[in-house]
Amino acid sequence: MAIIRDVDCEDRRLRPYSGMTDGQLKRGEGFRRDNPQGLFIGESARVIERALDAGVRPVSLLVDDRWLEHDRAIVERVQSEHPDAAVFLVTPEQHHALTGYEVVRGALACFERPVPRSADEVLRDARRVVVLEDVTNYANMGAIFRSAAALGWDAVLVSPSCHDPYYRRCARVSMGAVFQVPWARLDGDADWAPSWLPRLQEAGFSCMALALRDESVGLRGLRDDAPDRLAVVLGTEGDGLRDSTIAACDCTIRIPMAHDVDSLNVAACAAIVLWELGR
Repeated sequence: MAIIRDVDCEDRRLRPYSGMTDGQLKRGEGFRRDNPQGLFIGESARVIERALDAGVRPVSLLVDDRWLEHDRAIVERVQSEHPDAAVFLVTPEQHHALTGYEVVRGALACFERPVPRSADEVLRDARRVVVLEDVTNYANMGAIFRSAAALGWDAVLVSPSCHDPYYRRCARVSMGAVFQVPWARLDGDADWAPSWLPRLQEAGFSCMALALRDESVGLRGLRDDAPDRLAVVLGTEGDGLRDSTIAACDCTIRIPMAHDVDSLNVAACAAIVLWELGR
């Protein structure tokens, strides 16, 4: 499709960029095509490229004309691989009116959400798995996905109450890693662990909970004795893991710290643990 330059900001196709929340996009409110999974917005060239690399189908691109040359490769790729996707070229004033952004960091893309993967699917060939419980900070979740990709972990499982990895800020912070690392959302209620962790153990995974407990084993030295199939379970930023989750794990581990520091940000913890226990 040729670039659409004479843009009407009231065009219905621009609604995903203007005033729709991540949740509304996920539900496809008033904008669902033939995909019942809904939509999401990808922000920045790296996120868009990695979504395209993963085979995610774009609906449209929104490009501020000041960034056209910078994002020319993305525009041409979308036009070549997905000729039915609309490419809207807007003025800075139109871009601000639609998105509310004062500062532009490149193209935005509206994508159709992929069909969710099942936990069994992402675990089938995995040896190193991150399990997240109730992580509700987009930046932390995005950073954990980025660490998982960079440090060679195979999959991420998210509990029913975790935020959505495809939400705009999470995907941006991950630098598109949410499209590189297979992930699945676990079904069930908030107390997911007593039913799910035994399934991981039956599949041969040793489940290690990261928690500040007297019986926790220090992380140093575990690398040499790490099992072949390992699932590390990380909790929410404030309260950490539920007691029922810790009880369902095989052991509890902790990061040794100095100067009376008792905890680290969950994303920082993840980076340390994933490096230390990676293959």
